[in-house]
Amino acid sequence: MSIVLGIDPGSRITGYGIIDTGKRPGARGQPKYLASGCIRMPNGDMSSRLLTIYKSVGQLVAEYAPDQAAIEQVFVGKSVSSALKLGHARGAAMLAIAEAGIPLGEYAPRSIKQAVAGTGAADKVQVQDMVVTLLKLNRAPAADAADALAIALCHAFNDNSYARVL
Repeated sequence: MSIVLGIDPGSRITGYGIIDTGKRPGARGQPKYLASGCIRMPNGDMSSRLLTIYKSVGQLVAEYAPDQAAIEQVFVGKSVSSALKLGHARGAAMLAIAEAGIPLGEYAPRSIKQAVAGTGAADKVQVQDMVVTLLKLNRAPAADAADALAIALCHAFNDNSYARVL
């Protein structure tokens, strides 16, 4: 089994999603939902929030023992300041993953949307809907958690040995 931890980093809310890719030696399968949620940062300085991300991702790694991880790349949207904060959040999550020795894939937002929704211009609702469909969920997870699950699915779909089954 291959467990993938997807991370949607944020300085206030960091989403996480964990899937079993369904891959077994010599076999291909359907991805399966294991867990998802949001790491909510306390009010306070950036260093406290980064410590929360680092410790929380470390706890997820200890609990679910993922074989692989994936994270969204930084993009400069509204402001450089926001991009820098996002970069700090990514760094805290990446450190926890690296410390555990887990291989990490990085994906651009458009690539993630393309992988799960078929278009790099998909909006958040389209991504949520496709995550529900692909993982056969009863309801849509929170937006940040859905994004993290989409990142994990993108990573699984980018593995050449994976057969995408819709």
